[in-house]
Amino acid sequence: MNLLELSRTIRRVRQAQKMTLEALAKRSGYSKGFISQVENFRTTPSLKALERIACALGVGIGDLFSGNSSGEEFSFCRLDEGEELERDDSDLHGIRYLALAYRQPGRKMEPFILEYTEAKPRKLMFHDSEEFFAVLEGSLDYCIYDNRRPRRMVPGDTVYLKANIPHRAVLAPGCSRAKALVVYSEPAGLPAD
Repeated sequence: MNLLELSRTIRRVRQAQKMTLEALAKRSGYSKGFISQVENFRTTPSLKALERIACALGVGIGDLFSGNSSGEEFSFCRLDEGEELERDDSDLHGIRYLALAYRQPGRKMEPFILEYTEAKPRKLMFHDSEEFFAVLEGSLDYCIYDNRRPRRMVPGDTVYLKANIPHRAVLAPGCSRAKALVVYSEPAGLPAD
């Protein structure tokens, strides 16, 4: 199951119906925050939640997965051709997410280019997938567990995180722009397709 594509399908169906997040939340019985997290690929909804969301959208649960079938065995892309995706108020924190493998259905990894610009740093975050992070340009201060001992990362530096480890990356002092490659695994605890 391609979770990124599923989240985008939910958003696409909602927006095609000109339905607001608030309206979908009210119809499904979930909070606006939960629906936003689902649509922004920040949480993985249960099948029961997906069923309620599909019902609230007036579609069958299978319709949410129709664009989620496995396709070609390979797909080419360029690092500068990613599809922009908003996650966790990324624009407020000066982070631009570019999905790289969006053309490949049925994938087990989610690679992104992250572009950092000066903005208010976000709080530590964690997610239920493992993460590989590599700095491509600029310099970042990478914090794990807390903000007390950031690790300065420069081009060529990488970090691999297990699931549910609090972390964040922020521009290093004196750096106005940075770029990184991040690859998320399928969420921990979910069976692979």
